[in-house]
Amino acid sequence: MLRPNAVKRKLAAGEEVHGLYCSVPAPALVEMVGCAGYDFVVLDTEHTLVDPQQLENLIRAAEATGLTPFVRVPEDDPGAILRALDAGAMGIVVPHVRTRADVDRAVRAAYYAPKGMRSLNGGRVPGFGLIDMPEYVARANAEVMLIPLIEDAEGVDAIDDILSGGGIDLVLPGPGDLSQSYGVPWELRHPRVRDAVHRVHTACAGHGVPFCAMARAPERRAQWRSDGVTAFVLGEASDVAATALRDHRG
Repeated sequence: MLRPNAVKRKLAAGEEVHGLYCSVPAPALVEMVGCAGYDFVVLDTEHTLVDPQQLENLIRAAEATGLTPFVRVPEDDPGAILRALDAGAMGIVVPHVRTRADVDRAVRAAYYAPKGMRSLNGGRVPGFGLIDMPEYVARANAEVMLIPLIEDAEGVDAIDDILSGGGIDLVLPGPGDLSQSYGVPWELRHPRVRDAVHRVHTACAGHGVPFCAMARAPERRAQWRSDGVTAFVLGEASDVAATALRDHRG
């Protein structure tokens, strides 16, 4: 059932939030992320084959541990946005946002009228009738977050226009795809990539939109904190697990 979005409230209060991507469609792993004290998880349906029932159970696992579930959908797919929200996602991560038009299409898909035109439906999110439907529509529009992923040179160049139209709750950079877009695949520390990420951050600060840094290492988080950043993705759950397994073996 729809709950208050704890991440949205913490960001509004200036508190830090920490999350992980999760590309393994295993509810137990999502529960582990929640039990480890993270604030949010980005469930991946862009690069991972996840059927609708699996996604619903991944979201249930997040809800059970107080973890705010975001879903990264495939590029420019309003149907995937609708299904993720109907399953209980509290935020939609939209990949490869290059223009303001990309955001406008996502807003239309993610929100009910008058903000958007998300298709009306009942089901698990309104608690199978526990929440009055007009009240649910208003609450859903207030709680759901729209999170563009800026991972192309075109998106970096258009970032002020992307942000100026509103409707964006948080911005994520995609250093991996940015490196490819700038002709230096997987050179995440290349000056072009770093400059692009900082351009996105600067634009977010100027427009008053929260920026979420990709910061696996504590020293990188400290650097971003000094720039006023309070939202962090600390990596991918499977990478964290694999590293822990290697370290444990010694």
